[in-house]
Amino acid sequence: MKIVKVEEFSVAGVHVRTKNADEMNPDSAKIGTLWQGFGSQVAPKLADDAKVYGVYCQYESDANGAFDVYAAADKLTDADAFESQTIQAGEYMVFSQKGDMPQAVIDAWVEIWQYFSELPERERAYTTDFEYYKSDDEVEVYIALK
Repeated sequence: MKIVKVEEFSVAGVHVRTKNADEMNPDSAKIGTLWQGFGSQVAPKLADDAKVYGVYCQYESDANGAFDVYAAADKLTDADAFESQTIQAGEYMVFSQKGDMPQAVIDAWVEIWQYFSELPERERAYTTDFEYYKSDDEVEVYIALK
């Protein structure tokens, strides 16, 4: 992992409000359905050079509270048809995974939760965190730091 500075940027797409406890139960999980909606509604509007993101924001508290999740992109042919979200500027820790999706994303989040539970000297900001899908089998997860 590495620490980088990110400049503010915006994305547009679809979103849901959820919490980690709900995502552990298939009956209450929403993120999988969100990405299905992205595939049918947003993906057809992707510009040729668009980058795809998963954005986590509007945290109620910490990893236990509710938060918003956006399935979004930075360049759409009709961005006004979707909800926009700003990724805040700041310092982010980057976790990378390669492999089949969505398992690579799940593995990244397991690594993130383990890292922050074992090394409390680095604190999450709980402002905006995001996943950047570099390719069909590679993801980088950016965690905002205090």
